[in-house]
Amino acid sequence: MGLHERRQREKESIRANILQAAFTLAKTEGWGALSMRKIADAIEYSAPVVYDYFENKEAILFEISLDGFHKLHIELLKAQQKHDTPEEQLVAIVDAYWNFAFKNKEYYQLMFGLGMQCCGKGQMKKEFSSFQELIYECTYEIIKKNGSNPDNACHMSHALFSAVHGMISIMMMRTADIPSTMNKTTLDETVSAFIKSL
Repeated sequence: MGLHERRQREKESIRANILQAAFTLAKTEGWGALSMRKIADAIEYSAPVVYDYFENKEAILFEISLDGFHKLHIELLKAQQKHDTPEEQLVAIVDAYWNFAFKNKEYYQLMFGLGMQCCGKGQMKKEFSSFQELIYECTYEIIKKNGSNPDNACHMSHALFSAVHGMISIMMMRTADIPSTMNKTTLDETVSAFIKSL
C-alpha cells in the first residue's frame, strides 16, 4: 500500500471514529449533551482535529442522521418486498417504520428533531422522504384498485404519515403521561381503518 492510500485510509478511519464516538455519547448522555470537545476526548484527539473533518457539531449530526435515514430506507424496502398486494405492503412498511423507531430511538430522535433542533435544514436527500413515498405508492395502488379517486392518494398518504409519526413521537417523548392504550395495537387499528377508508 502506498503512502497516499495509507493516509487516505487513516483519514477515513478517524472520520468514522468521530461519528461513532458522537453516536455512542448520544446514547449514554443524550444528543443535547454532545459537544466537539467531548467527541475529541472520546477519540483521544484534540478538538482542532475534529474540526479538520467536520465544520461543527451540526455537520456531525447531519452525517449521523443521513446514516439513520439510509438504514431506515433499507428496512422499509425489505418489508415491502416480502409482500405482493399493496394492502399487505402498506401494513409491512408501517410496521417496519414503527419497529425501526423504537429499536433505534437515538437515530429517530435525531432524524426528526425530537426533543432537539432538527439537523440538515436545506440539505434534504432522497432517503428523507422514503417512508412517505412508499406509503404514497401503496395508497395510490389501493385507491386505483378500489376505483376511487387517485387524486386523493397524496392527501391520504400524508395523513397516514402524520398519524404514524405523531404516535411514535408521543410515545417516545411523553412516556410518563401518555395513555397505556397508545401502543402498537392502536397503530394496527389505525392502519386497518385507513386501508378500509380508501
